[in-house]
Amino acid sequence: MFVRRQFLAFAALLSFAGSVGAGQWPQAYPSRPVRIVVGLAPGGGNDIFARLMGQWLSERLSQQFVIENRPGAGTNIATEAVVRAPPDGHTLLVIGASNTINMTLYAKLNFDFIRDIAPVAGIVRLPYLMLVNPSVPAKTVPEFIAYAKATPGKINMASPGIGTAPHLAGELFKTMAGLNLVHVPYRGGAPALTDLISGQVQVMFLSPAASIEYIRSSRLRALAVTSAARWEGLPDLPTLVDFVPGYESIAWLGIGAPQGTSTEIIRQLNIEINAGLADPKLKARFADLGGTPFPGTPADLGNVITEETEKWGKVIRAANIKPQ
Repeated sequence: MFVRRQFLAFAALLSFAGSVGAGQWPQAYPSRPVRIVVGLAPGGGNDIFARLMGQWLSERLSQQFVIENRPGAGTNIATEAVVRAPPDGHTLLVIGASNTINMTLYAKLNFDFIRDIAPVAGIVRLPYLMLVNPSVPAKTVPEFIAYAKATPGKINMASPGIGTAPHLAGELFKTMAGLNLVHVPYRGGAPALTDLISGQVQVMFLSPAASIEYIRSSRLRALAVTSAARWEGLPDLPTLVDFVPGYESIAWLGIGAPQGTSTEIIRQLNIEINAGLADPKLKARFADLGGTPFPGTPADLGNVITEETEKWGKVIRAANIKPQ
């Protein structure tokens, strides 16, 4: 009788297995190569950090994590592509300040970033440096503020483009310091940096990775760092908040996934990314690029996204910034 019951149970299990369609059984993740979509061209900071993390995940999870660059529309093209991807963990998105900025900057988007992208994990935080051409007669932030107030509308502030994070870092400074600076947008950081070095524009907010060599060669002068704490790469450089109370502007990058991705896949990715951020070799590579690891839970990253969306929304509305 016992043997018969065993047989009937086994037969029922086989019958159930036959009724389950392909792909409905839980599978080990990832089961095939994973795309990490970057909304900017290859070679920039976002791309470099994405590749470092992709390499780490490839080694840890025994599948290729392949970087796919889809530039355009201020990262909106890449975001929409991931929003529309199957929520199975095999398409991920590099997210950052630009995504929170775009929520207010663009009146009509085909997605809602907060609703449609699930936060997975932070990757890195990077400060900006407040840079001036050496011809500017100011060696400190207070001297720059005094000079700008004495010459309203005469100082040109470069940025990589309207609505970019460096642009808004500058707009926040203008508003909080009460200055009249003329914004000069460029199509990317490289041409803006070229004109800053040549003196065509006088001030710019830019990442350390792009500017540190020009600072060391005295072709540019750094007045402050935009983070709340000093940057290890230039430990003697003061923070902007030392002179403009309450100011902080940080570039950050993380990983997001299409909404609906299982909590187990998100949890697994979060654990592996945080393990990478604790790895001494990866931390050293981040430091070389001016970055600090940005560990935390998906909820932590979600809170940052909400706070940044509100913060930059206020700046955009106050300055009446419109997309190009």
